[in-house]
Amino acid sequence: MLTTLASAWANLRARRHLFAGAFVAVALGVALVASMGLGLAAAADPPAGKPQRFGAQPVVVMPHDTLTVEVDRGPHRALDSKKIPHPQPVDKELLRELAELGTVHRDHLAPDAVGVDASAAAVREVVGDRAQVLTGAARRLADPGAERDAQAVVAVRAMLGTAGGVSAFVAVFVTASTFAFVVALRRREFGLLRLAGATPGRVRRQLFTEALAVGVAASATGCALGSWGAPLLARALIDNGIAPPWFTVSGTGTPQSTSWTSWTSWPFQLAFWTGLFVALAGAWAASRRAGRIGPVEALRDADVDTDVMPWSRRIVGAALLALGLGLTVHTLWTDPSALLKRKTYTTQPMILITAAAALAPLLVRPVLRMIRLPGAVGLLVRENAAASVRRTAAVAAPVLVTVALAGSLMGSAESVSAAKAQEASEQTNSQLIATGDDLSLARRPVPGVAALSPSASTAVFVREEGTALLRSEARAVSDPAALVATSRLPVVSGDIRHLDDRSIVVNEEWEHHRVGDRLTVWLGDGRRTTLRIAAVLAHGTGDNGAYVTMANAGAAPVDRIDVRLTPGTAPAAATDALRAATSGHDVRVRTAAAWLDATHPRVKPQTRQGMLLLLCIALTYAAISLAGTQLMAASVRDGELRALRRAGATRAQVRLMLAGEALVAVAAGTALGLAVTALNLGGLAAALGLLSPESGAGAGAGLEAGVVVPWGVVSSAVGVCAVVAVGTGVLGAGWRRRNGVGEW
Repeated sequence: MLTTLASAWANLRARRHLFAGAFVAVALGVALVASMGLGLAAAADPPAGKPQRFGAQPVVVMPHDTLTVEVDRGPHRALDSKKIPHPQPVDKELLRELAELGTVHRDHLAPDAVGVDASAAAVREVVGDRAQVLTGAARRLADPGAERDAQAVVAVRAMLGTAGGVSAFVAVFVTASTFAFVVALRRREFGLLRLAGATPGRVRRQLFTEALAVGVAASATGCALGSWGAPLLARALIDNGIAPPWFTVSGTGTPQSTSWTSWTSWPFQLAFWTGLFVALAGAWAASRRAGRIGPVEALRDADVDTDVMPWSRRIVGAALLALGLGLTVHTLWTDPSALLKRKTYTTQPMILITAAAALAPLLVRPVLRMIRLPGAVGLLVRENAAASVRRTAAVAAPVLVTVALAGSLMGSAESVSAAKAQEASEQTNSQLIATGDDLSLARRPVPGVAALSPSASTAVFVREEGTALLRSEARAVSDPAALVATSRLPVVSGDIRHLDDRSIVVNEEWEHHRVGDRLTVWLGDGRRTTLRIAAVLAHGTGDNGAYVTMANAGAAPVDRIDVRLTPGTAPAAATDALRAATSGHDVRVRTAAAWLDATHPRVKPQTRQGMLLLLCIALTYAAISLAGTQLMAASVRDGELRALRRAGATRAQVRLMLAGEALVAVAAGTALGLAVTALNLGGLAAALGLLSPESGAGAGAGLEAGVVVPWGVVSSAVGVCAVVAVGTGVLGAGWRRRNGVGEW
């Protein structure tokens, strides 16, 4: 054991340039996981802000804002709860009883809660289970921004969780690739060890011990970097509109703590042990390969790579490829709409990306055969890349992952957003749209207007298959005929004009969606009722919600008025007339095109910033992997470069050859990454096609817009990879010559 430790320490000191890439990759991964973990810890326990609406009252009484329904969970019954958008106000009888205890303070702008100047115990005794009684910091739940802040925190959790997962995924890949290339470069050394009597187990233990040392040092360094970077991450999230302004992250895992015990908090523990696992997992496959190297490897003098992929890696790569394609086909067959959900298109592509990365040494050679370069240097570049396929694959693999992530993630997000925007445009048949809070129209007719359709945002809840309480976004309308005149909804069956106070319009995603069937639903204010299905809409991209009448929307205020103009009416004059006839808060009258641009952007800014953060992480890892691979390759190519110089090549030609090899490898990785992107976006395109209904006015036209390939983001990623690969390849070899390490 001591001999193994001494040998590993000596190897780490003598070959530190070979392990630098793995050290930086693990340290960066641990730093990111620690920062993300600290962010998640802060989001799980946000600071309690001061109440604003009823800050002067000791007690706040607020109606119940959750709907709780019994559902089946296996053989037992359980309770499932959902937040309702429009709770019923505190009833008058309860207000009268509260007034006997003390002064009752009301907010007439939002009469959903009241403040009471009385003791909490007395208020609870009077209220019982008829409403919520809030005291202390909990009074902030009655503030208008409480729900918005809660949604922002949920978005922060989702983004940080996804970023942490991508960091771990890319870190494992980069570390495994680095150790695999280290084994390829040291095969003669391991052959000499075997020739001297070392057993395969001894070789594996040595490499595993080296990985353990790198993992411990890198994980400790990464935790320190994560502690420093966590507050910077919080500031970046706030600046990009992802987190609320009050969001803060402590760099120690516990607020106001600087003691050593703070380093034992779960974010640092998770980051440290994740880093150690990543290092050991990355070295595991490489150590098995190192143990299979025989003594004859010490006598090899040829530099042409043979047997670059063991059968185990081929089997794993093929299995992942089959799994990725099989999942896509299965989802298309069972639920195509699932491919349009962010959780699916940010995680499922990882399977195909991992499969392509695992099969990279096998896929690189066919790509290289298609590359034709002019001149003697071009021929030399192509043959060198084909002969040293391990080195070429090690350079191409991180480029593949980066390009595939950029194309798949950004392409899917932009494609789904574009389909939603186009679908909304096709379903809009109005020329003007008024928006605001608590809108109302004057009783007098508006000149130049053929149809007015006021509507309110609400929700309905249904118990699906008896096992879950599902929420469906809905709009409440006052005149179904006006809705038909101002919209082109994708009706599959029934007639929207038959909608009344005892019926509902649903879409095909609902468990029961046959016209005439009766459904038991819960409305936006928590009331339970039974409604008849008047019409069924196509599922589309998932934005075709339910429709009810105003009588089934509770206290939902009108927030939108769709307007259809009479022929020949000037939009400007109609806009002025509509604005004069509309009252409410923050009233805005816009053309339908302007409203669509504002409410259906191609990609929401927060979503785009989150995606770019993930891609920056992947690109940073790719740069580390490329630099490490090129520097490691330069350390063993002195003899090859000397031979080229003796054959008559100038130093400029040698540098051109090194740059050409790097560019060829980057091009091969780009081609494979684009192929993976094509598979992922192809599945998305198929889902959009399947979701396009075959009938209905304008139905599904938005789903035929096709997919969007983010060429700008992909080109930027490829450009960075090319600069790093060429720069480190040429400068690394030049540095060795100038410092006398290698002469050519």
